[in-house]
Amino acid sequence: MAWIDPATGAKLSHPEAIERLARGRVALLGEQHDSAADHRFQELVIAGLAARVGDLHVGFEMFPRHLQPVLDAWCGEGMSEAEFLRETRWEEVWGFEPELYLPLFRLCRDLGLPMFAMNVARPVVSLIGREGWEALPGEYRDWLSPALPASAAYRRYLFAITGGVRPGRAAQSPEDPVFDRFVRAQQVWDRAFACAIAQTCVGHPERRVVGIIGRGHLEFGLGTPAQLADLGIPGAGLALRGDADEMPPCEGIEAPIANLLFRSGADCARSGAVSKR
Repeated sequence: MAWIDPATGAKLSHPEAIERLARGRVALLGEQHDSAADHRFQELVIAGLAARVGDLHVGFEMFPRHLQPVLDAWCGEGMSEAEFLRETRWEEVWGFEPELYLPLFRLCRDLGLPMFAMNVARPVVSLIGREGWEALPGEYRDWLSPALPASAAYRRYLFAITGGVRPGRAAQSPEDPVFDRFVRAQQVWDRAFACAIAQTCVGHPERRVVGIIGRGHLEFGLGTPAQLADLGIPGAGLALRGDADEMPPCEGIEAPIANLLFRSGADCARSGAVSKR
């Protein structure tokens, strides 16, 4: 395996990379939701951090906040896997193959790491996307605050990863007001994850938090990391799995895509095979 600092190209050992992530209050581990390799990478990092940090909590995008009692029951070892998936309404709420995620959930329970939910109900995302933050329901206002407005760079990034200009698309540029609804919806998730993490950190200066989040909310520090900084938690460590050569820079963005990139032995072998052709 190999770790790379994409800002400098420097290679780090696994212990060096874990130590770097352990120095910060928050480590954000990105994923493609259906990638088993991404979830194995997340397991390695969580296990490494747990060996160095006495008070480590792990937050998951996969669960709306109202399911927190189920996560607490799971971590208390009083619940079977089948019951956990049923009580979290996994198929309805998330829907990806549970075996992609169960090793992460087992790891947290086995190591005694508290899990916390970070998401909001999808109808709330749609409501704010459609009507704006003024429509935020009252029951969310005790923990979720309006997002820091999206930067021009974030709008360009979101426009690019959703296909850019293409036939039949209503929005014709990142600045097009027609694109506002999508951006607001994306930022509901960004802000919700950041607010949940911030709330978990408040009053616990020694606590470290890991966030398991889709990489579209993390890359280049434009989504959840920017919202965390707005909430007073700057400098979250962002780690992704992949090769820097596979991740072209986003137009107009000078920052690296992440603080650290992880390549497994299998990734390195594939890269070497390709380079010899």
